[in-house]
Amino acid sequence: MSKPCPRLLLSALRGGAGKTTLTLGLLAAWRDQGRRVVPFKKGPDYIDPAWHCLAAGCPSHNLDPFLMEGDQILASVARHAVQADALVIEGNRGLYDGLDAQGTSSTAELAKFLATPVVLVVDCTMRTRTTAALVLGCQHFDPQVAIRGVILNQIARPRHEAVIRQAIETYCGIPVLGAIPRLKCEVFPERHMGLVPPQEHTTALRAVTTARDLARRYLDLDGLWEVASQAPPLPEVPMTPPSFCADGAPPVIGVIRDSAFQFYYPENLEALRQAGAAVMELSALDDPVLPAHLDALYIGGGFPETHARALAENLSFRNSVKAAAQSGLPIYAECGGLMYLGEHIQVGSDKFPMVGIFPYDFVMGKKPQGHGYTILEVTRDNPYFAKGTVLKGHEFHYSRIAPDPAPEVPMAFRVSRGSGMAGQREGLLFQNVLATYTHLHALGCPQWAEALVRRAREYHGDPDLDENASHPECETPERVRL
Repeated sequence: MSKPCPRLLLSALRGGAGKTTLTLGLLAAWRDQGRRVVPFKKGPDYIDPAWHCLAAGCPSHNLDPFLMEGDQILASVARHAVQADALVIEGNRGLYDGLDAQGTSSTAELAKFLATPVVLVVDCTMRTRTTAALVLGCQHFDPQVAIRGVILNQIARPRHEAVIRQAIETYCGIPVLGAIPRLKCEVFPERHMGLVPPQEHTTALRAVTTARDLARRYLDLDGLWEVASQAPPLPEVPMTPPSFCADGAPPVIGVIRDSAFQFYYPENLEALRQAGAAVMELSALDDPVLPAHLDALYIGGGFPETHARALAENLSFRNSVKAAAQSGLPIYAECGGLMYLGEHIQVGSDKFPMVGIFPYDFVMGKKPQGHGYTILEVTRDNPYFAKGTVLKGHEFHYSRIAPDPAPEVPMAFRVSRGSGMAGQREGLLFQNVLATYTHLHALGCPQWAEALVRRAREYHGDPDLDENASHPECETPERVRL
């Protein structure tokens, strides 16, 4: 067995019950006590982990039983636990909510798999003793889930708290580890059923400080630490060293990472490095052009629609991306990156020009056009995945493609789960460009990073690059002519 690993999972009866605010407060409060706490988020999510990172002072990582195998989850937790004093996992949705009636891939199943104590955050609005009945139901629903405490949220007044606290401790036999009053201020504004990313929050540090102060005042920090310390040691997991060919200079993969494109799993960038690439961060908002020495480009998701005007105004950068794609630069784009590579992003009646690699507009709607897990089968030759490969990912977008791509337009994937973009087809192709609404996680799809780095190496050493550079769009003497 490995060393002791205190850990705690915060869950709730539903989404929107206050888990994230309390997770941030707990992370920041324990950090102030001198503890190194590594955060995790259950499920596919970019925004909550970004806030976790701000509160904990270290990256947050995703754990997802749908996207990843059990050994991949355990290896990730064990690897990050080595340098940690404790781990805090934020669940998603309700404790037992999953893909089906059996709760497949639920927070509860993750808690059991990792033998992690659970603390329930319960919204007590207009309830007293019934709160204990709900908690008791969760305890009996699956006794293997180690529910070890409760945090009360939205408490109206001291008597309200006293009645609920007594009922839970009497009938459920577990402690109340905090009681948060009903607050009038909105500390963390929301967008699209989630928090506004900290990169766009003008007072992000102040918001985390507010959450920390709430935790200090209203949470039993010592009691929560005691619960976390009840977790058994994690099993020993063999650590496989990364393997890659180190001959020659590493290929350089650009990653557009700014307030418009923020959605990158840490493991995805780490996987590129482990596969032998050097990663260079870029900004589509501020950089004048792509660097000339790039060997590939990765454009993740984000909120390009909220930055559409600024993206459109950076004409030189847009033109350099288009010219590089036409010169054969390997480009992989997800969701917001896909939108950026189209002709326009349309927000209301306003249309903003984008890169124009693909002859489609992306029109923002008021409701999600795709939301949830995806399963894709690779059906066409493409730069990154072998035909017949099955990929598991997720999508969440308010945009739709316009016009609908014609049946003869080549696409890389057939969609067996998810919305797709053209009658259950997905994955726009252009030379070495593949753009999709689906997000992949490198732990569940290790071939993705290997393929992108392999393409970058091929581009890096392509003897025909000078011929590629003779396109009319190319004007500078560099190898990748922009």
